[in-house]
Amino acid sequence: MPRPERPLDEDTGPLTQFAEGDFVIVDGTLIPTDRICADEPYYSQKHKKHKKHGMNVQVIARPDGTPLWFSRALPGRTHDLTAARAHGIVQACLTREVLILADRAYQGAGAVLPPPRTTRALPAIQP
Repeated sequence: MPRPERPLDEDTGPLTQFAEGDFVIVDGTLIPTDRICADEPYYSQKHKKHKKHGMNVQVIARPDGTPLWFSRALPGRTHDLTAARAHGIVQACLTREVLILADRAYQGAGAVLPPPRTTRALPAIQP
């Protein structure tokens, strides 16, 4: 996997405005591209979710949803956690002790808090 040219800078990056215990939202998105089947690295089969060519872009946002930082694009088949580690997002958050609110794709990163799962109330069974 190619290394990004510009990893997240821990000293001058967007996380400098956050103190210990604050949190940011991190998520990756697949930007679709028009490619042919021969462009294998850009084809995403993430759990049979996308099944299209594209580029993986990681986003760091404030708790209110305001975007703070966008990563350079990686091939679409790159997993979100792998892309976050390659861009230095995980290490920068761990160093500054900023918590990450992210989906299940980032489990195992360290300082990640998964969003609460909502459950539906099941209807009562009628005899």
